[in-house]
Amino acid sequence: MTKRLTLCADDFAQSDAISAGILELLAAGRLSATSVMSQAPSWASHASDLKAFDGKADIGLHFNLSHPFGDQARPLSHWLMKSQLRQLSRPTLRDAAAMQIDLFCQHYGRLPDFIDGHQHVHALPVVRDALFEAIVQRWQGQALPYLRAPDRLGHPGDNRLKALVLRSVSTGFDDGAREQGFSTTPWFGGMYSLTPQADFAGLMQQWLARSPDRGLIMCHPGHLAMDKDDPIAATRDKEFRFLASQAFADLCGQYGVELARFDKAAPTTPLAA
Repeated sequence: MTKRLTLCADDFAQSDAISAGILELLAAGRLSATSVMSQAPSWASHASDLKAFDGKADIGLHFNLSHPFGDQARPLSHWLMKSQLRQLSRPTLRDAAAMQIDLFCQHYGRLPDFIDGHQHVHALPVVRDALFEAIVQRWQGQALPYLRAPDRLGHPGDNRLKALVLRSVSTGFDDGAREQGFSTTPWFGGMYSLTPQADFAGLMQQWLARSPDRGLIMCHPGHLAMDKDDPIAATRDKEFRFLASQAFADLCGQYGVELARFDKAAPTTPLAA
């Protein structure tokens, strides 16, 4: 039995090396989605490269508050603490989301298919409500994008504490998004320590085995580059090489996985234990 899986590469446009690796995997049919950091200086030059995959893969926005592309960026710890204390400005966050949506549209020529978040900031309290408002403003009655639901995490990867924290800080995101009329990903995988020592191939096998139909797995591939602003550069190269390999293709065949765009029309099923 075939099951559809959306395999999404995060961080497109963060750097030339990351974008080049993602484009290669898209061309090889080893990805079915990618999310864009629209604040990145290289987005303007790489947007046209993604056009070749329009309609073949989902192209979304990777909403960012923590990567240092602008003066408003703060470490993830800042957003975690302030969101839990409800000490964030909703209008300011709404404007930040609208600005990143506009930058996406400016260079890609249309609205994104979906929205997720760098380090999952889109799902934090207050941030999520500001994002919902920005989307409604910018879509103006058009079919809404689907959203990645981190609280639907279905596998802890190799770091149960990290998984527990994510589920905790994003609690209620899926319910809140669907109440607002958004389609959400019913199962989410791909979280792990993001270290070069991690067994990415072994974890991918577990994610492919566990994922139900219409699941989504995030990944972070890219070509190896010396980038002081990218602490996971070596991990990206390891992910790229595995996803480009025959071993990955064989695993997809073994578990009946078909890489596909996300189907917003299908019903959401309960989260598997």
